[in-house]
Amino acid sequence: MATARPFLMFTGNAQAAMDLYVATLPNSRITRVERYAQGEPGPADTVKVAVFTLCGREFMCSDSPVKHDFTFTPSSSIFVEFSTEEELDRAFGILSDEGKVYMPLGNYGFSQRFGWLSDRFGVSWQLNLNLESDNLLTPEPLRGSA
Repeated sequence: MATARPFLMFTGNAQAAMDLYVATLPNSRITRVERYAQGEPGPADTVKVAVFTLCGREFMCSDSPVKHDFTFTPSSSIFVEFSTEEELDRAFGILSDEGKVYMPLGNYGFSQRFGWLSDRFGVSWQLNLNLESDNLLTPEPLRGSA
């Protein structure tokens, strides 16, 4: 059976990012962490590979020992829906601290309360208040499907 998980590549701060995310989002935890040992390609004790859960969905990450000409881009983001405004506001405040806000929390027509940011690690987040009237994540059936 094949599985697909989002994979985040950090450059030395994967553990700090995971710690922040699991402390901020509900139904989240770090499942497994394998670290580089002395003499391996990455700095000792940085994350070789990790599996963690955010809001019930599994992710993977690592600290790349290779320096790349790229990092994260806002064109790819983690979309999180919250059932209460308090949860949304709390997460937005924590994740945007020392990050960059692209769209402050507000009513943008497609959602009554939505915000978009990159956190201090460069990971992009779209945070939304899930109101039944918004139906942002309830796709309409494809035409011709039963």
